[in-house]
Amino acid sequence: MQAWPGSGVPEIPGTGLPVRLFDTATGQVRPSAPGPIARMYVCGITPYDATHMGHANTYVAFDLLNRVWRDAGHEVHYVQNVTDIDDPLLERAVATGQDWRTIADRETALFREDMEALRVLPPTDYIGAVESIPSVAEYVSRLQANGQVYAVDDDLYFRVRSDPNFGSVTRLDQETMVRLFAERGGDPDRPGKEHPLDCLVWQSARVDEPAWDTPLGHGRPGWHIECAAIALDFLGMTIDVQGGGSDLAFPHHEMGASEAQMITDEWPFARHYVHSGMVAWQGHKMSKSRGNLVFVSTLRHEGIDPMAIRLALLAHHYRSDWAWTPQGLEGAIGRLDRLRWAISVPSAPPAENTLAQVREALADDLRAPAALDALDDWAHRALNSSEPPTPGSQPASEAAELIVATTDALLGVQLLTEGD
Repeated sequence: MQAWPGSGVPEIPGTGLPVRLFDTATGQVRPSAPGPIARMYVCGITPYDATHMGHANTYVAFDLLNRVWRDAGHEVHYVQNVTDIDDPLLERAVATGQDWRTIADRETALFREDMEALRVLPPTDYIGAVESIPSVAEYVSRLQANGQVYAVDDDLYFRVRSDPNFGSVTRLDQETMVRLFAERGGDPDRPGKEHPLDCLVWQSARVDEPAWDTPLGHGRPGWHIECAAIALDFLGMTIDVQGGGSDLAFPHHEMGASEAQMITDEWPFARHYVHSGMVAWQGHKMSKSRGNLVFVSTLRHEGIDPMAIRLALLAHHYRSDWAWTPQGLEGAIGRLDRLRWAISVPSAPPAENTLAQVREALADDLRAPAALDALDDWAHRALNSSEPPTPGSQPASEAAELIVATTDALLGVQLLTEGD
């Protein structure tokens, strides 16, 4: 599957700082310690509707990490999946009378457009669930041979308790795990299962649903094993970061980690489990099932600058839960305007210290709001200097050029407008 085109990352002087990140598994902010190549897997969309602000919040957050790692001298191997076959997609196809593949292709294309507009750097490998089916079949066969998979009717389930480290990602009690499993696509009450938390790794073909021929039979993958297979194929074990929204921590990341650990007989699957917060709208978390969504594409088509959308997201720490508001977007538009005015001031103040402050904030668990505060302070001093701005030109000073490069390279926000 093809990702979206990437924007270039400008060079900035010096080298970034080592990055510290909050790890869900330990509940602590810890140093990330990648080698020359930092390896990151971020769970992608199920493409049955357009990209909403909850999605954008997640992918902008991990784009920050990508950029900060690169600034610190690492090459980044970033893998993202597309769950282009799953129950929600098939349910949408039935509800609308459209072919499931048509829906998946259309919404994946729109997602690519939104990510490109938001200047999210593309993943190194962008892999669909359908593409991963041969690997899934191979890994499930391996688990089956080890006695870690069993049949319920014609479906196959993973024995989560075969992994002695199951539960170490989220550290939840069993009652909470069972409740969340039921709420988030699991089937704890299915008759014939050995344990309520055992998860589906291969679903036999259902009437009028797509299925593929494999050594496991005619069917399709379970959700969690799909990501485990893609991550193992492209990144291997003990990756630096497994990322996604906080609603994926359990069951998706917990179970995917256990499957990968049992496939390889290695631990841990990831050094850091990093999760972005939830974005609310109209009093509830944005979700496709509830329908309370603000779409990136809708705002773009209304003429909102994608850089203002990105700034509205960056105004919140990636781990926080927060509510999207029109006022927040208006504030981001104003911030973007001020920064663009400030870089056109000929007598703008020096920016080396601002670069250092931005680097320091982002290295400390991606504190984007603090980085924006540093840029706001520079813009305030520039706009209060003795010379008025000269809008519409290139950056009016070397300091402004550094601010433009810093804001682009580290925060992904392009201050120069088309034609500058």
